[in-house]
Amino acid sequence: MAYSSSLTDEEWEILEPLLPQILPLKKQTKPCEWTKRELLDGMLYQLKNGCNWQDLPKDLPPYSTVYWHYKQWREAGSMDALMSLLHGQVRAQVKKKPNGQHC
Repeated sequence: MAYSSSLTDEEWEILEPLLPQILPLKKQTKPCEWTKRELLDGMLYQLKNGCNWQDLPKDLPPYSTVYWHYKQWREAGSMDALMSLLHGQVRAQVKKKPNGQHC
């Protein structure tokens, strides 16, 4: 089920190639049952709605899994790095527009 906070396919196409650059390396004890997109959707749902982690909808990954990854990524600076990369991409796109057009 898609939520208003869920990544669109177009957004995911932008984010997915950036993740290997910014996400911390995880000691692989067993394969994760959830994709990075599903984990991000869980994080975005919580951040947008301000709900308790335990109140994530049941069709998203388990809240403990989403929170664990969020905490690891945040502590590693991955969220800030992602925002910086995305900001740089937007600035580059704006500079490419002819005649100083911004819309």
